[in-house]
Amino acid sequence: MEIHDISHRRSKIGGHTIFLREAGPPDAPVLLLPHGYPCSSYQFRRLMPGLADRWRTVAFDWPGFGYSDTPDLAEFDYDFNAYARVLTDVADALHLERYALWLHDYGSQIGLRHAIAHPDRIAGLVIQNGDIYEDVLGPKYDTIKAWWADKSAERHRPLEEAVSEEGFRKEFIGEVSEEVASHVPPDLWKLHWPLMNTPIRKAVSVRLMEKLEQNIEWFPRYQSYLREHRPPTLIVWGPQDGYMPEQSALAYRRDLPDAELHILDDAGHWLLETHFEEALRLVRDFLSRTLT
Repeated sequence: MEIHDISHRRSKIGGHTIFLREAGPPDAPVLLLPHGYPCSSYQFRRLMPGLADRWRTVAFDWPGFGYSDTPDLAEFDYDFNAYARVLTDVADALHLERYALWLHDYGSQIGLRHAIAHPDRIAGLVIQNGDIYEDVLGPKYDTIKAWWADKSAERHRPLEEAVSEEGFRKEFIGEVSEEVASHVPPDLWKLHWPLMNTPIRKAVSVRLMEKLEQNIEWFPRYQSYLREHRPPTLIVWGPQDGYMPEQSALAYRRDLPDAELHILDDAGHWLLETHFEEALRLVRDFLSRTLT
């Protein structure tokens, strides 16, 4: 295998069958890539070979997503703590002792729970549109907040309706300009939706939205971890994001005043699709200084 290739496999890890993508020399410094919603490890398909000359990159699908298995709801909690345990299981199974973490979307909160539990493992952070500051949440949170305030069937229905092919499409291109959206391949929702269109996987997606209420209670813990440990951090942010606007990125400076911060003005939540070359340059420069 050439070092720029990505290898793909399914492996039994922590009692679950997990789909993994790996690239780069096996003895190189490691960047671990937990994915966000509504996607899978597929979101890193361009980034991984772009780093594989100098770094080992590892991405995988969470249980209930992509090509990983889908445990019964009675057997797996499908919450942020359960996924943090999966992240630890993956790192342990691959004998990863120290690595940088990519934090994006749900993966940001899951990754930070992992970092809190294993601070000595974290060599650095790359943060891409991951929200941990309640006072600067964007307007798209209003729908979820309405359900928090009134847990009625009427308030819950928009959460259920969001878990659809059209709902996924809006997540990927609904907030950026038409020109920027033209760089987002429809494969992201057209190929992923058939994998998610099962009763249990749709229920899992809704459950994770419900769990955001409890996740916000963790925000101060995430912030405390950052203040206490000050991991080297690169923040690359697309401000055209209804959940996580520019202020959500700037808020990290409260706890990480030395973080390297880049706002890509016309980018949104999926900047690796639309601003890949710019992001790759920033990531390679950061990793060359912090992950050697």
